[in-house]
Amino acid sequence: MTTRHVTVGVDGTLIAVRALDRAAEEAVLRGALLDIVYAVPDLDEAGPVLASASARVRERNPGLPVKASAFEGGPVQALAQHGRGAELTVVGTRGLGGIAGLLFGSVSLRLAARMRGPLLVVRGNHQSASRGEVLLGMESDADADAAASAFAEAARRGVRLSVLDAAASRRPAPVPPALIPADQGRDDAVVRVPTEQAVPRRAVAGLRQRYPQIEVEVRTFDPGRVHSLLEATREAAVVVVGAHGHLHRIGPRPGPVTAALLHHSHCPVAIV
Repeated sequence: MTTRHVTVGVDGTLIAVRALDRAAEEAVLRGALLDIVYAVPDLDEAGPVLASASARVRERNPGLPVKASAFEGGPVQALAQHGRGAELTVVGTRGLGGIAGLLFGSVSLRLAARMRGPLLVVRGNHQSASRGEVLLGMESDADADAAASAFAEAARRGVRLSVLDAAASRRPAPVPPALIPADQGRDDAVVRVPTEQAVPRRAVAGLRQRYPQIEVEVRTFDPGRVHSLLEATREAAVVVVGAHGHLHRIGPRPGPVTAALLHHSHCPVAIV
């Protein structure tokens, strides 16, 4: 039987430490083993970094099972292999190199394209996984997996789920005047609408019934103007989006909403 695990990449940088701390919290939430991975050209280089990472996790999370291993090769191959079957794979967005130094570019995009499960990209200062609501950014009915993941995240944390639905903003639907914010004249205004009207029906079929304990707020936003979605990430524990992509000469590229979040989100971004 495969052990349930959360995989995280480290390389000794500050962002690696932030990603490590977040990954440990995610492993605790899931009751899973934490799998710490360091990709290096020479395996002899990995010892001190892995030992330090393991000691930090054990000190801050007593009782959490931890596995640490070095991988001779590149970060994409390392995390794709270790993240196979993982509950979650966690990476940072800035650093000097290695797995945790995944900049918004070809390495992180190739990793996202190869992952079979959720990829959590930790941006900026580390924020506790237990603080804040869960956001779900929906672009289309194809985001069924992202919707299911967001509902599960909200249930796991016992917090509200805010659905920001770009698809609904493109569907003709009458909105009662009382529900339109007074500042609707802004390009990035968000409109609150009834859940059953705003959320793509196929993407969330049965999720409200499966998670009746979750408070759900639904808003629409213009996918061409994502300021409101970015602002909502300031107080969120995580924002969940689908792995939309477009072919490019240097490889797969994310959709505009995902790209904006990877560049500017104030909280970690989960790509499902």
